Amino acid sequence: MSKPIVALTHPVTNPASPALLEAITGLVSCAAAAILAIDPSRLAARNKADRSPVTAADLASQATITAGLARIAPSLPLVCEEAAGQPVPSRLGPTFALIDPLDGTREFIGGRDEFTVNVAIVNDGVPILGVIAAPALGLIWRGLTGAGAERLRLAPGAPPGNASERAVIAPRPVPAKGLVAAISRSHFDPATRAFLDRLAPTSRLECGSALKFCRVAEGAADIYPRLSPTSEWDVAAGHAILAAAGGVVTTPDGRALTYGRSTEKFIVPGFVAYGDPRLAGTF
Repeated sequence: MSKPIVALTHPVTNPASPALLEAITGLVSCAAAAILAIDPSRLAARNKADRSPVTAADLASQATITAGLARIAPSLPLVCEEAAGQPVPSRLGPTFALIDPLDGTREFIGGRDEFTVNVAIVNDGVPILGVIAAPALGLIWRGLTGAGAERLRLAPGAPPGNASERAVIAPRPVPAKGLVAAISRSHFDPATRAFLDRLAPTSRLECGSALKFCRVAEGAADIYPRLSPTSEWDVAAGHAILAAAGGVVTTPDGRALTYGRSTEKFIVPGFVAYGDPRLAGTF
């Protein structure tokens, strides 16, 4: 397992700080390396209670991230996918981290490159910081409220200062015609299909994991609907990045999407991510 790279010399106190964003980017980079160190063809996956798979790669990534966060933000409560079913921290508080150590485990097992590592910081129900790595692509997307969003080309395991490319990202304005919708490769449900049918003519960009948020945030797609239940840790990092880039994420009926619903087992009933906020609520 990769040793976490920690960019801070003292524990963080400001959850919306660029220093924390940099440190978490380093942790996510190390988690990406931990995943790639494991050969998916030799993995023995087991199914969790919800029938989703989990592997040693998921656990290696989570261990890397949680160990690093324990050093740089020791008082920050962590809500992690692979700890689901275990007791939630008794004092979750207004600020906490949502972690999906390997989003798109099916894609990883299947040898596809559409899997990610997702980490978000939530404050008062709103994701204010998000980092998503695509280990097989050598890319990281990140965003911070009030500071914008960017995409880094970074070798897994390398510190963010070693990025070979760095680009500010933003959604594209509503096109005159030809909306592009990002859709799930593995979870394309009938309600989402019906929603998209109302948008016709629309081209569809199919991919796995939280990459769909990233494609909307960088202007490669205009909208990403998911009208079936999913977990907060699948959504929060992408929500933070898209919001920092200038987009918006709402519930299907247009209300604010909030996080930290421990009594509902951190389930999001559905959402729609819009690149251009002018699209929100128009369908």
